[in-house]
Amino acid sequence: QVQLVESGGGLAQPGGSLRLSCAASGSTFRLFRQGWYRQAPGKQRELVAIITTGDTTNYADSVKGRFTISRGNAKHTVHLQMNSLKPEDTAVYYCNANVWGGPSDGYWGQGTQVTVSS
Repeated sequence: QVQLVESGGGLAQPGGSLRLSCAASGSTFRLFRQGWYRQAPGKQRELVAIITTGDTTNYADSVKGRFTISRGNAKHTVHLQMNSLKPEDTAVYYCNANVWGGPSDGYWGQGTQVTVSS
């Protein structure tokens, strides 16, 4: 089992910035990838950004050049720096972690609300 604790999120104005953090604990020795997904009202959950233990990253086209995923100083902590936020970034953001031998869709955090509005 892997537990994920998210922090950050909240309200930002268009063009503003927010930072999300996610700390993984538990059976993390097989962890190979962490990332963020989001789900807006009435829409399916979608990939935002992921990072592997080898520091390979992947981003949704909609966030490229605006969002950056990175590793924190604490082991198995990842951050999502979100700049130039747009109203369409409004969603619940979920941290995700994949481990070898674990669930096919990984483990999920509880979600944190990001609202971009003036």
